[in-house]
Amino acid sequence: MGQTHAAGWAATPATIVGVVSKSEDTAVTLTQQYGGQIYPDLASLLLDVDVVDICAPTHRHHEMALQAAAAGKHIICEKPLARTMEQAQEMLAVCETAGVKLLVAHVVRFFPEYALARQKVAAGEIGKTAVMRLKRGSFQPKKTVDNWFVDFEKSGGMMLDLMIHDFDYARWVAGDVTRVYAKNISGRHAAATVDHGLAILTHKSGAICHVEGSWAYPPPMFRTQLEIAGDNGLIQFDSGQMAAIGVHLHQKGGDAPDVPLPGSPLSEDPYTTQIKSFYEHLAHDAPVRITAVDGYKALQIALAAVQSAQTSQPVTIEGA
Repeated sequence: MGQTHAAGWAATPATIVGVVSKSEDTAVTLTQQYGGQIYPDLASLLLDVDVVDICAPTHRHHEMALQAAAAGKHIICEKPLARTMEQAQEMLAVCETAGVKLLVAHVVRFFPEYALARQKVAAGEIGKTAVMRLKRGSFQPKKTVDNWFVDFEKSGGMMLDLMIHDFDYARWVAGDVTRVYAKNISGRHAAATVDHGLAILTHKSGAICHVEGSWAYPPPMFRTQLEIAGDNGLIQFDSGQMAAIGVHLHQKGGDAPDVPLPGSPLSEDPYTTQIKSFYEHLAHDAPVRITAVDGYKALQIALAAVQSAQTSQPVTIEGA
């Protein structure tokens, strides 16, 4: 992810000052490709920068963000915002007190198909949102220094690390979530690690969202799907299809034709689009699609799903 974010920053007027990495090979590769120098630790890096982009494992986000905020530096933080709600609360409070901006990298909001679908919902093209179905399936991440993804205490597992993408998107489209009920299966089957989950979100608006996530696919397979149904039509997207999204509307006097919409061609990496947006917000105070509060609420939904799966009971989200 550090490589991905560095490529995004290279597409902005910002200067990449340097890198801190547990992996010396990664640090060397990044500085050779994008410039800057290798710093021994975050404290030394903070002396020379205006913005810190945290692409470290989830359990490190809290400590690194607090250190950056104490130094008066703006922060980009990969999702999820933190490992626990207590950590996230402290991160928001400390950044507000320090007067620094905290931006959470929920990149799905910057994928053109997902952004277009949300735009059409917001414009009322399919009427009042009633039911959503979101799916994200991949193989278990392996390309890490210590494979922290499989350590639940560090990553929160697939439901926190992967499904949080769609939890955030569901809330972006249908509003705050009041109740979460989830099931998951995890463990080793046939010499492969399996982690697969299902969650049902009840939104304050009355909409219902079914979210499915998986780390059970064989590499390098990765698939995403969305379906948003309103009282006037349906929006569909399948990453395995050519058309970006399809819109199907109710018509008086007959069935409506299927209308595939190509949307924006994927000419720019959405991660780069995201970093460009963050740059414009930091440099020129331009509006941004994702706030620290959004990241906080996505974490809240994800952890509620984890709790529900562990207890087999629905979890109510207070204050939604």
